Amino acid sequence: LPFLPLPSSMHLIQVDSVQRWMEDLKLMTDCECMCILQSKPISVEKDEQNELILSSQYSTCDNLQLLLKRAWIISTELTRIAQKLEKNRWQRVHSMTVRVNCHVRSMINEYNTFTRNSSEEMHQFEKLLIDKCSEFTAFTERCVQTEDEQILKSMKSCINETLTTIAQYFGQLIELVLTHEAQNLLRQIEVSDSVYVTEAAISSLFSLTQEGAHLCRIIAKEGGVAALFKICRQDCFRCLYPQTLRTLASICCVEEGMHQLEKVDGILCLADILTDNTHSEATHAEAAAVIAQITSPHLTFSQHLSSFLENMEEIVTALVKLCQEASSGEVFLLASAALANITFFDTMACEILLQLNAMKILLAACSDKHIVDTPYSRDQVVTILANMSVLDQCASEIIQGNGVQLLMEMLFERSSSGNSAEVAACERVQQKSAVTLARLSRDPEVADAAVKLSCIPRLIKLCRSPTERNNSDSVLVACLAALRRLAVMSPDGLEDSDFQQLVKPRLVDSFLLCTNMEESFV
Repeated sequence: LPFLPLPSSMHLIQVDSVQRWMEDLKLMTDCECMCILQSKPISVEKDEQNELILSSQYSTCDNLQLLLKRAWIISTELTRIAQKLEKNRWQRVHSMTVRVNCHVRSMINEYNTFTRNSSEEMHQFEKLLIDKCSEFTAFTERCVQTEDEQILKSMKSCINETLTTIAQYFGQLIELVLTHEAQNLLRQIEVSDSVYVTEAAISSLFSLTQEGAHLCRIIAKEGGVAALFKICRQDCFRCLYPQTLRTLASICCVEEGMHQLEKVDGILCLADILTDNTHSEATHAEAAAVIAQITSPHLTFSQHLSSFLENMEEIVTALVKLCQEASSGEVFLLASAALANITFFDTMACEILLQLNAMKILLAACSDKHIVDTPYSRDQVVTILANMSVLDQCASEIIQGNGVQLLMEMLFERSSSGNSAEVAACERVQQKSAVTLARLSRDPEVADAAVKLSCIPRLIKLCRSPTERNNSDSVLVACLAALRRLAVMSPDGLEDSDFQQLVKPRLVDSFLLCTNMEESFV
């Protein structure tokens, strides 16, 4: 069934089950109660707050969150109805249908209490959806009342068709609602001269972007990127630049956002912000975050940013300066992430970085544990080093900046928390440090320094011990490659058994040998 994927479900699913149940309980009320609440106003004393009339108590952002939660519940219920229908669980199908009917009416009622200027098309879909839900409830009620298998079989296809239609109407209505709300927020941003009104609208818009790619596409389609860059070009809104840029970074995770950014000369605006020393560090950091987002190597649609190449030298220079002057780990992470992505984006970036003494700056930053304070930051630094290491001139820079010692330390990178994202970052640090060593060790001076720092025993340990590399195949391959390069430069540093198993065979054979060392828990 074509149910609308609702990204808010991600927030609901990734919590403790009891907390999830408590969240849902507020919305999953009995049909009779909901009917009473909808039809009768509840009077309260002047000093009391009426928590039952939700929409009058909440901001636009809160109301949209409530709407998305309600919509997610409806989408989930429709999926469950389809599953129960397949198993001919008629009583369950009917009770769930009644519940969906109730939720649909409640959602529409709640939304209409806080929305403004809803379109005629929206009202038409509301009516179509309510009518179809009533029809669906009547169908399932008849199914409960009959025991004739033939009649039930003949009605099943009709019920399936009705369920599909409900899902379609529901998806279209939610799309219209979200588009309408995005338009309202963007209209406020466009016309308001008030910093407070604009700030509230941007805050609500940012909350919507956090609900997933679908909402980002809607906002981009409705001109969100243009409206936000317009804010970033007005001095009177300077205090809102960080918040505005953060919202832009979220919208630019989708292709539609990137296209809009290119159309409104967004790259030039970002370059102007980054090179303007009168802006705050927070503004520069958020501009770096937008650069990191639009140059992400994971995006398949970023290569069309032709204007980026025109402004790349200015942007890279500003980002290196931001890394050098960063007052916190977060600022350094954003600036270095942008630089790391740019080194993938265009090879010329590495030459610019070399001219700017970026390697010296990055190596110096790594010695400050307040600035480079997480595996995520070290991942960005070693990514830049790995991409720069293809240049022959990098070897002398590494030696002068004590970079081989840093790469050796990175081979010991381990997660302190056990968090899956942090563990993955540690694996990347180990892999890229081994790759960098392998590339740089073509220079005898670097290879000699690596051997003196006992890199060979550490690489052997990573190859032979799966737990040291967290069972990562990518780390294993990188370590084997680095070990083979160092073995050529310093063959006396290996035991004969290590040479016979890890260096002499084909790399794929050594790889298979090392992966077979893993313990079996079966």
